[in-house]
Amino acid sequence: MNLTKLFTPINIGKMEVKNRLVMPALTTGFAFGEVNDQLKNYLVARARGGVGLIVIGITSVEPGTDYVISVSDDRFIPGLRDLAKSIHSHGAKTAIQLWHPGRYEFAVITGRQPVSSSDVPPPILSRQKPRPLTIPEIEKLEDDFAQGARRVKEAGFDAVEFICSAGYLISQFLSPITNKRKDRYGGDLENRMRFILEIIEKTRDVVGKDFPIMCRISGDELIPGGNTLKEARVIAQKLEKAGVRAFNVTAGWHESSVPMITMDVPRGGYVYLAEGIKEALKGTEARVIASNRINDPVLAEQILRDEKADMISMGRALVADPDLPNKAREGRFDEIVTCVACNQGCMDNLFEGSPITCMVNPLVGREEEIEINPVERSRRVLVVGGGPAGMKAAQIAAMRGHQVTLFEKGDRLGGQLNLASVTPSREELGKIVEYLSVQLKKLGVKVQLDEKVTPSLVAKLKPDVVILATGAEPIIPSIPGVDLPNVFQAWDVLAGRDVAGKNVVVVGGGGVGCYTAHYLMARGKKVTLLEMLDKTAKDVGISNRWIIRNNLQKGGVKTFTSTKVESISEKEVFAIKNGERLTLPADSVVLAVGSKPNKSLAEAIREKFPEIYEIGDCVEPRKALQAIHEGWDVALKI
Repeated sequence: MNLTKLFTPINIGKMEVKNRLVMPALTTGFAFGEVNDQLKNYLVARARGGVGLIVIGITSVEPGTDYVISVSDDRFIPGLRDLAKSIHSHGAKTAIQLWHPGRYEFAVITGRQPVSSSDVPPPILSRQKPRPLTIPEIEKLEDDFAQGARRVKEAGFDAVEFICSAGYLISQFLSPITNKRKDRYGGDLENRMRFILEIIEKTRDVVGKDFPIMCRISGDELIPGGNTLKEARVIAQKLEKAGVRAFNVTAGWHESSVPMITMDVPRGGYVYLAEGIKEALKGTEARVIASNRINDPVLAEQILRDEKADMISMGRALVADPDLPNKAREGRFDEIVTCVACNQGCMDNLFEGSPITCMVNPLVGREEEIEINPVERSRRVLVVGGGPAGMKAAQIAAMRGHQVTLFEKGDRLGGQLNLASVTPSREELGKIVEYLSVQLKKLGVKVQLDEKVTPSLVAKLKPDVVILATGAEPIIPSIPGVDLPNVFQAWDVLAGRDVAGKNVVVVGGGGVGCYTAHYLMARGKKVTLLEMLDKTAKDVGISNRWIIRNNLQKGGVKTFTSTKVESISEKEVFAIKNGERLTLPADSVVLAVGSKPNKSLAEAIREKFPEIYEIGDCVEPRKALQAIHEGWDVALKI
């Protein structure tokens, strides 16, 4: 598809943006209060990559929440001015998103009681009951937002954005779920909007009528009793009349019990919300930006052609590949590193209090620290294992100019990603294998499938460097009956092995066990899941854990935690839970009790070759993020 719409300039008020791609505000955890070089280098890489507009944030307007960057004082202006200039030098426009957490404040960090429109406590994050803001405090916060916008303009940014979504303070005033006030800031929607409307009025007074104001809004809060698209349309109309010139339309709040950003959400699954807002704003000059799970420039082009939105927001897609816009504009689609919405390095890290990284882009946060430089002397590199670690190591080594040969004992590349990608709603993991396979071919890496590497073969090949990515192998527990013909390993089941009978017991409730149970459930099996620990899916990232648990519950999977299997027969599984013996019908039993490193080749050749590296699960079974990062890092050493 010719991306004519996507790369057509567009105006937001009097600001002209060179294309329709927007990088929305995404917290990184790189900087606290002041802008630092790590944050600047990360954002400049995205500007260099060709995106039209970068929105920076979340950015605090009030002192005390310095676990994000801040505009709460004039002393922050110099650092912000340098950041704006750096972004502008690559042709991108930039805005700052202004924020107050309200009841989502991390009280454990700030040491103070959160505030909100009312005293309704959140079900997530701090969970602490907030204190309702007084009217003088509300008016002071309105001034804080307006003065923050003044600093944004003085620092040389092109626009300001207010976050009216995700469940933060402005959302807490807008929503009937959290706003129980009886004064002029509560009650009907018009009164609940008073806070944001007064913020905009005060902002206009200090920045002037020509400085663009944007808002990020929830097209639907996705909370029972909350604002829906019906109310969001009214909110957008009133905000547009107040002077807002662009709306980035997202879905839900952090506490919504509906997937919004994971693989369970189809690509572009919430575009209908942007379409609804665009329809409500018909006849105005306001721009509508579509958000959530848009990771493909062709899809972005189609959304624009269908007039469902005016611009496209790509957050994690630009984390995964900062050069996506330039690659798409130049037609280099097979070089785009696709965000697969795994959340392993971004959202999961943030929710656990760590800076972001990215499973498919190990450069995130290290943009100026690492370069893929050509080697002075090309060497013969043997990579053993074609999973994500081995493939990434082969790619980077070949990019640097080494002569790379990769051996895989199976009939295709991808390793455990091939198994993970067959489970429901996780098909996009296959995009990683697809991308790396194409790059290996383009780089001239010699790939040999269906051949197990032995010490004698390594000796025959005479490599200068050996990179071992031999992965892991499933653990076989010491349970009577484990060798019966109706007992299978989860890996074999996910690889396509048929499981007989209707009743299937999955032993092991970690990530592999849960996703295997989901896979079997989707194929009509009656599944029982047994886990020794007190909860299932403990090794699954926080942003996906609750979803797989919900999916299993909704699908009728019977789950037993704190349960130990005693023995297996041809038709039953015998287990103990809290001292009570359980007898569970089982036509088939699937084992998912973990894996162990495959170190046999490493042990056999370690003393015979001077330069050997081990990466991925053959070191210790972990996630694809660690495997890919280790493959990248080791290839930079040789």
